[in-house]
Amino acid sequence: MRKIYLVGFMGSGKSAIGRRLSYFLKLPYYDMDTEIVRREKMTIPEIFEQKGEEAFRKIETEFLMDFRDEFCIIATGGGVAMNPKNRKIMRETGLVLFLDATFPDIWKRIHKDKNRPIVQRSTKQELEDLYHERRKYYKQCTHISVRTENRSLRQIVEYCGFQVNRLKGE
Repeated sequence: MRKIYLVGFMGSGKSAIGRRLSYFLKLPYYDMDTEIVRREKMTIPEIFEQKGEEAFRKIETEFLMDFRDEFCIIATGGGVAMNPKNRKIMRETGLVLFLDATFPDIWKRIHKDKNRPIVQRSTKQELEDLYHERRKYYKQCTHISVRTENRSLRQIVEYCGFQVNRLKGE
């Protein structure tokens, strides 16, 4: 297990948990979307607008295939698990933690976010449908599901850290 992948729907807490888990486990942390923005020299909305969602999904796969070969934590994009190739890469190269948040919790966090193209062009119902559709893909690539409802960031981080250390034999 070289990498720890955090998967889950947009707004499930991947970035917030990833940063804190990095500190907790003393491992480098990378946000997939941030790294893609840096590589492509475009924001996610610009990539979607200029190249389309299909091109963005291809960029995500390329990232998974050739990103640093080191022990690290990676907060993935919310749609990365949709692609079977991505699910296979993550399962084979690391430990996949699914941050399983409820849709009402997610909606509170994302509904006003201008940096999420899908949120801006979708209704609440469409997003909830997408949430339910994507959950099965998160579950297909997951090694450990982490329920986030009614848990503080600290509790979630400590649980994730415990699971990682348990699997490393510490």
